[in-house]
Amino acid sequence: MKIKSVKLREAHEVSSNASFCSILWDLQAHHLVTASSSQPSISIHDPLLHSSPPRVLRHHRDGVTALAISPNSTCLASGSIDHSVKLYKFPGGEFETNITRFTLPIRALSFNKSGSMLAAAGDDEGIKLINTIDGSIARVLKGHRGPVTGLAFDPNGEYLASIDSIGTVIYWELQSGRTLYTLNGVAPDTGSDTSVLNVLSWSPDGETLAVPGMKNDIVMYDRDTAEKLFTLRGDHTQPICFMSWSPNGRYMATSSLDKQVLIWDVKRKQDIDRQKFDERICCMAWKPIGNALAVIDVMGKYGVWESVVPSSMKSPTEDIPNSQTRNSNGLLFFDEEDQDLSMSGSLSDLGEDSHGESEPPSRKRLRKQSVINDDQHEDVYDELNLVRKTEPQRKVPRVNKENSDKGKDALKAMTAFRPKMQEAFQPGSTPPQPGKRHFLCYNMLGSITTIKHDEYSHIEIDFHDTSTGPRVPPMTDHYGFTMASLNENGSVFANPCKGEKNMSTLMYRPFRSWANNSEWYMRFEGEEVKAVALGSTWVAAVTSLNFLRIFTNGGLQKHILSLNGPVVTAAGFSNELAIVTHVSDCLPSNEQMLEFTLFNISKGTQVFKGRLPLTPGSYLTWFGFSEEGQITSYDSKGILRVFTSQYGGTWLPLFSASKERKSGENYCVVGLNASKLFCVVCKNPDTFPQVLPKPVLTLLNLSFPLASSDLGEEALENEFMLNNLNLSQIQNRIEVTAVEGLDTSSLDDEAFDIEAAQDRCIFRLIASCCNSDKLVRAIELVKLLSIEKSVRGAIQLATALKLPILAERFNDILEERLRNKAEVSNTTALSSKHDPATKRSEISEPIVSLSSAKLSAPLFTKKVKSLDRVKFGKQKTDSDQTTNLEDSKEVKDAEKNGGSSHVCSVKEVKNLETRCPLNPFSKLPNIQEGKKVEEATRSQSEGPSNKSSNEEAKKVVGEVTGKQCQRPSNPFLKSTVK
Repeated sequence: MKIKSVKLREAHEVSSNASFCSILWDLQAHHLVTASSSQPSISIHDPLLHSSPPRVLRHHRDGVTALAISPNSTCLASGSIDHSVKLYKFPGGEFETNITRFTLPIRALSFNKSGSMLAAAGDDEGIKLINTIDGSIARVLKGHRGPVTGLAFDPNGEYLASIDSIGTVIYWELQSGRTLYTLNGVAPDTGSDTSVLNVLSWSPDGETLAVPGMKNDIVMYDRDTAEKLFTLRGDHTQPICFMSWSPNGRYMATSSLDKQVLIWDVKRKQDIDRQKFDERICCMAWKPIGNALAVIDVMGKYGVWESVVPSSMKSPTEDIPNSQTRNSNGLLFFDEEDQDLSMSGSLSDLGEDSHGESEPPSRKRLRKQSVINDDQHEDVYDELNLVRKTEPQRKVPRVNKENSDKGKDALKAMTAFRPKMQEAFQPGSTPPQPGKRHFLCYNMLGSITTIKHDEYSHIEIDFHDTSTGPRVPPMTDHYGFTMASLNENGSVFANPCKGEKNMSTLMYRPFRSWANNSEWYMRFEGEEVKAVALGSTWVAAVTSLNFLRIFTNGGLQKHILSLNGPVVTAAGFSNELAIVTHVSDCLPSNEQMLEFTLFNISKGTQVFKGRLPLTPGSYLTWFGFSEEGQITSYDSKGILRVFTSQYGGTWLPLFSASKERKSGENYCVVGLNASKLFCVVCKNPDTFPQVLPKPVLTLLNLSFPLASSDLGEEALENEFMLNNLNLSQIQNRIEVTAVEGLDTSSLDDEAFDIEAAQDRCIFRLIASCCNSDKLVRAIELVKLLSIEKSVRGAIQLATALKLPILAERFNDILEERLRNKAEVSNTTALSSKHDPATKRSEISEPIVSLSSAKLSAPLFTKKVKSLDRVKFGKQKTDSDQTTNLEDSKEVKDAEKNGGSSHVCSVKEVKNLETRCPLNPFSKLPNIQEGKKVEEATRSQSEGPSNKSSNEEAKKVVGEVTGKQCQRPSNPFLKSTVK
């Protein structure tokens, strides 16, 4: 390639330190304007008469950091370190006005297509949109966290793009001033060096936005969807510091910190020429009406590179696109909107959206106001054949088009866009940030962080509880791992395809091993790892070929399964692996079609498979297991769901961020247990935590999104539903543990504790129902009580509240329960007598027979019964001796008060109690409670009491719930001891 030499001449005196210098052409290429951040002057040069001195404008008191010229070249704007923005007449250079001031230096200026608006920004917070007609501030846009270094108006007048020093790009909608897209960390972090500024630039047709990339390249983003279209990557060895489009948008010039300038054929994505300079080129400008490029370096020397594009190629000024701005009349954009609509006819002329929105069709796009990943965009331009194009969709119908064209374009705008399926992600990971650490994995156990250096990355593994977790030395990563998973046994890492062979690498690193060199690697050629997961004895990787690859902890390739669709994410817990995949393309309403599959790796079985529900219009942001092993999902709308086996396998919504979230907060989920959600609270616009300072976990209560109840006890109803869910989960675990032949005593204790807590909750709900006259609901709740002591307490409560009919119904429920237990006991006894095997076991091994009788008892009462015998044997023996006396007394009292029928009922209940060995509270507590009920009934029949019924009810509730709270494992045992 022929190397051309560009002669540079001094425009500004610069000290030994590099300075940012600016250069630009006017519309007819009659003048070149230059400035330097080390001098307060602006120079206007005649490019044809190099010997003539430039016209110098000296109105700033400090260095000039930014220049902009209006599209018709009648107005020049300058920004300075002195915090001011000034306007001049051009080309005469007469000072017009100080149009605005900031509190910190200005770094970027930009005119819109009509010249009616000037955007200014810098080290201050906020971008000012200034009306150049009257000098008023039309709007201030806030959203960047670093100094804004680049601004660019969309040539079609709809958007403003901005970039800051830390590499964040924001799309702004001018009409509303709202953020359309935020692209975090897509450009290099320039730090505090003000001689290097991140810049961006729209293509002349307004379809593409060019941004410096992280790999010494230029990345092109789509105008409307902010999707990554393609990159220009060549021989630049250091980050790009400036770029400039040719007038027709076919070519681009890029300068880099490596002091090279490359000329690109954008359509072919190839560099066609280059030039090496002595100093870094910090600013460039294509000649509007010629094949030339003006450049200026950091030392204030400028020059013109003639014949940039070879003569054999298309001229850079041929076929210049005529992008028609909506502000061609020179009015401010906000004032022009209504005029444009009135000239364009009614919205019905343009076509109506199926959802009935009143917004113009061009604005009916999917616009996420959160951090986005790479998206795809399709355009249907043929009404008969839906042919995919590589260019973005057509824009708003312009005012000079006929109504038929408007209707056609509007139809395309509404039907062309197809939302993109969600990309794969790793739970607990955060996006990379140049020069900063980010998380490869963050879970309830610990975190894995990495920071990228020039040729390698540095990985650290930390555990939240340093006393139990192993000390893992830092690791030097030469593979560029982008995803990881962590458990108590080890960690797994993977990277995307890279290198000449397009290889993806999987690495497992155990924390403890008796053998040396226990870590292992797997490489996949032409197959990219998309998600990884860990279990107790296995490692899983899901790849771009929809393969699920299972490895042992030692590295043995054990299984390879084919999945039904592209993977979204994966998570592991003990022996279980859960994978989320796409079922199909997104729905037109932008709903992701996902399904999940649960595998048991140790058994080689598929436990469950079904649809993964998401909130309409949302996408999956976190997926994993709770501490109890329940599959959990969290979507971008802030809804947390937990999978349960109830109703054949369903998802229950257990948390809504909209109810918990405070203004300006986002929740990054880390994990959860039976009652709490663990998350990191992030301030807007952040949606993920930073490594430093160390994230602080916040605990939020799980709660169902309940409707507003007429009972007014949403907290109790939520507790009731959570207890039901937890009890169902524990019972499933008990069944699985029993089938495996393992001890279930600890699970039995946990289940009984939850049953007792549930009874306390139900009892309080019953009290509330009685007070609110919801008697039918109270009866339904009594039937749900699992412990007989609680039913007797409910009878006491109804009696105290002077609700005899309700108390009688409660008593009927208790008697029916006792009869059912007696029948079950008798049936069990009879079957054991007639069973020959049982008889033989009774003769030969009586101890085994006794054990069998115990196993036939209910799961949770058996434990309490054994506790009674061990701890309260003496007391229960004493009470047994007085049972007959109490029976006879009650019979005599009944004969006096209620006749023989009442005697029979009392005797019947007593017989049931003595026959039923299954109820640990059937001897002394039942008699005492029966006496209390009878006394309350007698006092009610004698006449009105002097005490208030509400006070009596409160006393009963306090006695029952208080006794239950005294002993977590068995809250009623204490009442049996006098």
